[in-house]
Amino acid sequence: MKRTLIVLAVLLVAAALCGCAQNNNPPSSPTPTTTATTPSTGKTIIIIGDGATFPWPQINKWIDVYTKEHPNVKIEYNGGGSGKGQSDFANGVVDFAGSDPPLTKLVWDRLVNHPPAEGKDPLQFPDIIGAVVVCYNVPGVKHLRLDGPTIAEIFMGKIQYWDDPAIKTLNPGVNLPHKEIIVVHRSDASGTTDIFTTYLCLVSPEWNSTIGAGKSVNWPVDKMGRGVAGEGNPGVVNILKTTPYSICYTELSYAIKESLSVVAIKNKDGYFVLPNATTIKAAATHVSSHIAPPNAGYKENLRQLLNAPGKDSYPIVAFSHLLVWKHYSDPAKGKAVHDFIKWVLTQGQNDKYIVTGYVGLPKSLTQKLLSEAEI
Repeated sequence: MKRTLIVLAVLLVAAALCGCAQNNNPPSSPTPTTTATTPSTGKTIIIIGDGATFPWPQINKWIDVYTKEHPNVKIEYNGGGSGKGQSDFANGVVDFAGSDPPLTKLVWDRLVNHPPAEGKDPLQFPDIIGAVVVCYNVPGVKHLRLDGPTIAEIFMGKIQYWDDPAIKTLNPGVNLPHKEIIVVHRSDASGTTDIFTTYLCLVSPEWNSTIGAGKSVNWPVDKMGRGVAGEGNPGVVNILKTTPYSICYTELSYAIKESLSVVAIKNKDGYFVLPNATTIKAAATHVSSHIAPPNAGYKENLRQLLNAPGKDSYPIVAFSHLLVWKHYSDPAKGKAVHDFIKWVLTQGQNDKYIVTGYVGLPKSLTQKLLSEAEI
């Protein structure tokens, strides 16, 4: 009996020692499942972006697909407009930004010479090709054709009624009503506005000399009482839908989503074309050589990318852009951002990930951009 008790005591001590050894060892760190997790902790990395509403549906699609494949990365994108995106990026409020127009040299120099603590050395990548379209709400009119000068005069307020001779000449046989044209435009600093007004500068010398181009402009129709402003592309579209005899400019994907009537625009070669994958690709083919390297984004000239030649080219085609830093103060954050950008420019350009209304970038262009960026 005594021998049995001794053996039992020895076993109990051994068990206790094993338990202590196990309790003193921390649990092993989980194996990182994505390239955007910190190697030691597997910590979720949060990436915040802001900017253009032009590519908002497409960016949200990419985020949805990417974060499902990379569960330890959380990405948020707020479509506050290109102007806000550029400002937030410059001030270190966000990790990346969307901007429809390429950055001006003034903005680029600020990013280079006065970067926020969060990052330095800006990079600008085109990420998707889209189209700015002119939409209208005229009951009974299903097909409408306009040329650049006529569009400029409508948005300038010089053409007041839908049955104006200039519009009737372009649309023989169409029953156009004698109703005042309500012009809907953006209220916020907008890349879509910059693209649209730059196009108007190219097709209308009067617009170019009196109004000009920019993310915000002074709309003459406002002073005439026929201008209405909406915030973001969604705001503009909502006003158009509820305002008979109105006209607006917006991004193609919004027009498709909301089943809006879209104007066929006369292109540089004299053909009336509607925006679709074929006409957008045709235009992009003619202008992609003008895309600047990522580390010299200010050299990209928006005017060179619009009103492209070619029978099938839609005239208001634009490359939207993403802004990131080459160097981030938080290395793990930087790697996560760069991995996302590289995915967008490679796998993200596959047709199955492209939202209707947009066109992916040519593979030759994305390879060139990534090589030049060295990230």
